[in-house]
Amino acid sequence: MTRSSSWEASASTPFSEFLAGSRAIVPLIVGAIPFGIIFGTLATSSGLSLGGTLAMSAFVYAGAAQFIALSLLATGTSLPLILLTIFVVNLRHLLYAMSLIPYVRHLAQHWKLLIGFWLTDESFVVGIARYNLNDSSPHKHWYYLGAALLMYGNWQLCTLVGVLVGQVLPDAASWGLDFAMCVTFIGMVVPYLITQPMVVTVIVTGIVSVWVHSLPHQLSLIVAVLAGILAGIATEKIQSKRSHHE
Repeated sequence: MTRSSSWEASASTPFSEFLAGSRAIVPLIVGAIPFGIIFGTLATSSGLSLGGTLAMSAFVYAGAAQFIALSLLATGTSLPLILLTIFVVNLRHLLYAMSLIPYVRHLAQHWKLLIGFWLTDESFVVGIARYNLNDSSPHKHWYYLGAALLMYGNWQLCTLVGVLVGQVLPDAASWGLDFAMCVTFIGMVVPYLITQPMVVTVIVTGIVSVWVHSLPHQLSLIVAVLAGILAGIATEKIQSKRSHHE
């Protein structure tokens, strides 16, 4: 039995798709647990109230953006610069959304809102892998929902744990637990580096981010992201010209 036919036989209902999506995202949740705990710890130590910390995780729900906003708020950065930084960092979500459009355009509006709100790096990686399977299941959005909902619940719980841990162990953020999230992101990104422009984008972004790390107000993130995007676009154009001439 092929992989696609096994999906048709075993995951042809909304509930079975939901459970399969929940199972698929568990490895990525393991990597996100320390990340969420550290955020809760840092947020309260930076002056955010319990309610403010939980509200940020519940309504913003963007790990990297939350950390950046927290660090910028702590240094008294102006709101326009905070918004600009978060906007640039989260531009990748626009690319995620564009990749999902062909698969979700037929869904009802409430489904699109849920998918959009819960669109994170982890849920996208798991969801797009399911959509790319060549089978006729009409319930693949339930697979995405299972993955996204479990990740969302995990993030809220870990934020709360971080707040509680931070009150008992104020130096928990210095334990180096954030390394687990770095490894998780590397594991998510590397399998998708299938073209030369993708590889160039990642390499340039990494090099520039280290090179300009000392810039104030986390501006190194904006500079590195823009440099990576421009390098990827330039590489793609060079390849197009070469193929045209050939």
